[in-house]
Amino acid sequence: MYRVIAPETPEQFATYYDLRWRVLREPFQRPRGSEQDEYDQVGIHRMVVNSAGQAVAVGRLHFNSPDEGQIRFMASAPEHRGAGHGVAIVYELEKVARAEGAKHIVINSRDNTLGFYIKCGYEVVEEGDRVKNPQAEHQLRKTLTEFNRIIYRPSWCAELQKTWHEEIPISETMGIRITQYTGRDFETTATLSRNINVHGTMFAGSIYSLATLTCWGLLHLQLRERELEGAVVLADGQIHYHKPVSREPRAVARLSAMTGDLSALTMGKNARVTLKSQVFDGDKPVAEFTGQFVVLAKNEK
Repeated sequence: MYRVIAPETPEQFATYYDLRWRVLREPFQRPRGSEQDEYDQVGIHRMVVNSAGQAVAVGRLHFNSPDEGQIRFMASAPEHRGAGHGVAIVYELEKVARAEGAKHIVINSRDNTLGFYIKCGYEVVEEGDRVKNPQAEHQLRKTLTEFNRIIYRPSWCAELQKTWHEEIPISETMGIRITQYTGRDFETTATLSRNINVHGTMFAGSIYSLATLTCWGLLHLQLRERELEGAVVLADGQIHYHKPVSREPRAVARLSAMTGDLSALTMGKNARVTLKSQVFDGDKPVAEFTGQFVVLAKNEK
């Protein structure tokens, strides 16, 4: 079980700074203490911890001006890389920057992390000697807009939402919008007023459609992540309704709940996977959907 927290106690800061040093300073033979600077006292800190309270990913935000935030000291434990923890840190720090009124965020990056930040919507603005940081070769920048509130692959999500609205018109009628993608979790919302029944709650069919499309969207994006091609088709779906939806509905599908194998696509064969999503009324899950999906290989369509 992993969660993002703001370190507060001496014990939490100890594990926070230890991970910083082990990942960012020890490989360069830098001494203990070099992993901290003068901005730590005024910065905003976030870390992902495991069930034992140990830090597995860390990062810090500070402000260079009222308009400019800077993310620094991003680090993930080597044994936990690829699990989406770095994206979770960037997402939480960006939320703080937006809430504080920042107009943009800058990040200095080495070559080996450049691709990660580009996937998070950052663009390279400075290269090589012009970056005033001996630990980095690039400076990246993100202008904070409504569009790039989606933390990971924002351009892909914009393309997907446009495809939905053009090819599945009911999705636009229902007011379905992509609200977040982290590379591992995919979240959508719908407009309650467009899907309301005589009881003042959401139509069961609308809940089913939102849950299905959320799983479909996550699978579509994962195919792009893995550079695989195929048409996603729902073969079978089951949903359990626990309570009515009386507030703006939100649906979440998680990669960790996906079962099946997409590798058949590399051999020109269809792939079959199972995905799950939950629909929330506020913060409470009120419906659970399980879908059996087939990805039709290009030569099998």
